[in-house]
Amino acid sequence: MNALVMTGKQKMEMEKVDIPTPKDDEVLVETAYAGLCGTDNALFNGLPGSTDAVPPIVLGHENSGIVREVGKNVHGIEVGDRVAVDPNIYCDHCFYCRTGRFELCDNLSAIGVTRDGGLEQYFTAPEKVTYKLPDSISLQAACSLEPISCVVHAMKITDNITPYQKALIIGDGFMAKLFAQILRAYGIQRIDMAGINDDVLADLKDKLNLNKVINTSKTPLKENYDMVVEAVGLPATQEEAVDHTNKGAQVMMFGVGKPSQTFSMNTYEIFKKQLTIKGSMINPHAFEDSIALMDSGVVKTEPFQANILKLDEVENVLNHTTPKVGKSIVAVNPNLK
Repeated sequence: MNALVMTGKQKMEMEKVDIPTPKDDEVLVETAYAGLCGTDNALFNGLPGSTDAVPPIVLGHENSGIVREVGKNVHGIEVGDRVAVDPNIYCDHCFYCRTGRFELCDNLSAIGVTRDGGLEQYFTAPEKVTYKLPDSISLQAACSLEPISCVVHAMKITDNITPYQKALIIGDGFMAKLFAQILRAYGIQRIDMAGINDDVLADLKDKLNLNKVINTSKTPLKENYDMVVEAVGLPATQEEAVDHTNKGAQVMMFGVGKPSQTFSMNTYEIFKKQLTIKGSMINPHAFEDSIALMDSGVVKTEPFQANILKLDEVENVLNHTTPKVGKSIVAVNPNLK
């Protein structure tokens, strides 16, 4: 089969490899679509994701496809099932797993990070992270269930969301678009978005029914908010997120900065406002909720999957030789339905 193998830092090669054999508790998935995200860009450039990726490795942790083989101990998944796969595999026995904080697992492994992922024709996954899809969800849409689940986890660790609150999303990328839909699904009715491109913001105001959009390259933020989502990962926007809060507000630092990155904040203001500032790490046990949100039509992904790539186009996108704006997904086998 064809596999796009990351053979080193900023280097990928198309290789012919054997179709993997699933273990007793695993399934073999024929890949339909694999999403690309900032984590793949970081791994390609030698930076860590949820954990380190050691070449040679096949990336691709946002995957959908059809089950072609099951191990002898698999009972809930059958050959022919349409599935999406949660890439994160927890050890279930470290301190963090035993105390219910699986996202902090000391022995985390991940499909497309520590074991081969969806940028190949077939990959294996444990049954416990493989989810059957309802007929209403296309395989193209389903490859974005993983990023949805990351937003769902962020909402699960956010306290006391209520309809009267005002929310600000800083950023206008794919994750910001998911947050706009999911914040409303969780009850917040007033949602503003800050970005730096007038055309993009105007389009999103209409598509996402946003209350207000602000181009912060032209107009500084003036209002304060009860919930602020930072979905960029730069020091300037992280500082902006903390600065534009009401008393008692929550700030979700969702954008991932570089490992050595820092930003400044006024600690007295944190005290005086009684702010809650949180990070959010991956997506433990959030796929069922994510599937429900997509199945209901409340969250849509296909309108925002801007670039449909072939396997041999991935490296040039990750190294910015042929840069793409917006969410990219790889059609490994788009004929699968």
